[in-house]
Amino acid sequence: MGTNDRAPPHHALSGLELLKAFAAGALPRASMAETMGMRGLEVEEGRVVMRARADDRHLNPLGGVHGGFAATVLDSVTGSAVHTMLEAGVGYGTVDLAVKMLRPVPRHEDLVAEARVTHLSRSLGVAEGTLRDAAGNLLASASATCFIKRPRG
Repeated sequence: MGTNDRAPPHHALSGLELLKAFAAGALPRASMAETMGMRGLEVEEGRVVMRARADDRHLNPLGGVHGGFAATVLDSVTGSAVHTMLEAGVGYGTVDLAVKMLRPVPRHEDLVAEARVTHLSRSLGVAEGTLRDAAGNLLASASATCFIKRPRG
């Protein structure tokens, strides 16, 4: 048995169907969601909202939340937004992620990451995302470009 034996049946579901199944708990969450404290998925075509929570696993050497936390959460939410617009059997991969860190990310607080698709073609998807604290303060923003992986044939 290979390392992908536990992979969800993505080949049979559209991106929107797959993400809705994750949100409903019908399929197990990705291991990255556990690592990054991501949960509470809201999904619609072209838009995804996730909750995230930084903890002591996400600290830099100075004791603050590492910038990679915000970048990873924003990569996940923007990629997921693109995925909602893809048909069954089509995947994606981030080829460019531009993140602006605007405020320190708090530890042990619920955060909201939201992304919307701004462009989709046969080979590229672009989404814009934000990471906010519970009061709505903008902590970081991102623009992601995803390469669309279509099956050959």
